Amino acid sequence: MNRDFSIPLVNSEGKFDFKPSDIDHGVTKCPFQNGWSPYDFNGGTTLAIAGNDYVIVAADTRMSTGYQILSRDQTKIHKLTEKCSLLSAGCRADMDALWKVLDAKMVMYKYSIGKEMASPAVAQLLSNTLYYKRFFPYYSFNVLAGLDENGKGAVYDYDAIGSMEKKEYSASGSGTSFVIPALDNLIGFKTRTEPKPIRSVDECIELVKDLFVSIGERDIYTGDAIEICAITSAGMKTEIFQLKRD
Repeated sequence: MNRDFSIPLVNSEGKFDFKPSDIDHGVTKCPFQNGWSPYDFNGGTTLAIAGNDYVIVAADTRMSTGYQILSRDQTKIHKLTEKCSLLSAGCRADMDALWKVLDAKMVMYKYSIGKEMASPAVAQLLSNTLYYKRFFPYYSFNVLAGLDENGKGAVYDYDAIGSMEKKEYSASGSGTSFVIPALDNLIGFKTRTEPKPIRSVDECIELVKDLFVSIGERDIYTGDAIEICAITSAGMKTEIFQLKRD
């Protein structure tokens, strides 16, 4: 005698007419999944460009998850010293946790040594801090930018566990794949044969604005506004440039 062992289980298409034996544990036809992740990707784009006597850092202010905009006014730039800033993109909770750890180490160094940490030392400190958490890493993709001991702009690029590389420019976040080819062409001159121009601070800021307008047209996680900070020997100067809000 044939018995029908069908029970009212619902598959991903809302159908009830299948049996427990039809379930393939989410491999192909009937995906069932119960999961949780400690990480969330909150989108956004950051970039940094080093000049002869300055460095420009910029990041948009949108914070998203999936197709939801959680905030239109969240900074991704964190000031560590008067000549050095950290740009982070990834999981907002991990970004804040990393910033708090670095702030504490900055304070301890200043009171122990009597002066602020130099940018190359901050770069090494960040690398060590990320590496210490390699078994449960901060879901934060970082770019450190500042003036070195000679007053020249320096940009340091990191992966999630602290591998570091000094560059002329770098970017992180959801718009990286859009901005890096443009920076290769306009700043690195990797695809051009004419002499590389020497840009002033103002010219570099205008270039950054154009880049973010272009990224905002192509990346839904980048938008609302960009925070631009110019770091020179005279200090930091911050500017807000509005982007589209849709």
